[in-house]
Amino acid sequence: MYLASLFVETQKYHTKVSDSLIYDHSICLERLKTSQTNCGDPQHIFMPPFPQATPFISRRTSRFGPPNHVLTVQRPFPLSHGTTTLGFIFQGGVIAAADTRASAGGLVACPAVHKITPIHSHLVVTSSGSGADCMLWERILIREIRLYELRHKRRLSIRASAKLLSCMLHPFKGTDVCVALTLGPRVIYVCSDGARLQGDIISVGSGSPYAYGVLDGGLSWSLSKEEAISLAREAVFRATHRDAYSGNNVDLFHIDAQGWIQRPREDLKEEYYRDEHSRNF
Repeated sequence: MYLASLFVETQKYHTKVSDSLIYDHSICLERLKTSQTNCGDPQHIFMPPFPQATPFISRRTSRFGPPNHVLTVQRPFPLSHGTTTLGFIFQGGVIAAADTRASAGGLVACPAVHKITPIHSHLVVTSSGSGADCMLWERILIREIRLYELRHKRRLSIRASAKLLSCMLHPFKGTDVCVALTLGPRVIYVCSDGARLQGDIISVGSGSPYAYGVLDGGLSWSLSKEEAISLAREAVFRATHRDAYSGNNVDLFHIDAQGWIQRPREDLKEEYYRDEHSRNF
């Protein structure tokens, strides 16, 4: 019933549009295709082709728009960072870990998504937030870093990569763009409002309070590689045990001077059985 009424309303709207408006819209599209800037910003910022783009997006996506404005699309559930991702530094490099559950409200949409994305040989990104937003901005970041490398014959540093992503995300502050990325081998957190933080240990997502409890109690600089991997796996397991929006599997990456190494994906139920066995014996 909802789809049928939506189609009828769309048909009514299109019958009222004049030829002049359609013509003007076509001219704007042609200008957008050939121009290098978009309202003063570079085209890769992906802002809509008109002034005051941020209020426009906010009015049509936010529940807190002007009182006289009706939302064009009402989301069935709020966007949130329903996941558990973490990264920390130790003497052997950096460990990045994340669960693999994607949720849509109370629904487990996919049990086996990839929340850790390699950007190049020495940089991986963990993502938390809207899956579509995170994948889009990861692809944009990969493109910009590759273009920089081709133009300047050298690789963009980790700090510069985080600053670039922060500058690209800042124009979307106040909208419902929902992105949180952690970059390594330096552990740097970048949020969709443009915030950029660096630390030795960072965890993001709804399961992060539980992960921090494990990491704060067991993390030290002198950990061996296997001890660090075991600690990261334990932190994700404890978070998924208490957080309904995290679970299924754990992905682990180890980044050192030679580059990143991905560990085999492990089902968290195996960790649960090991935990139960150790408690009973």
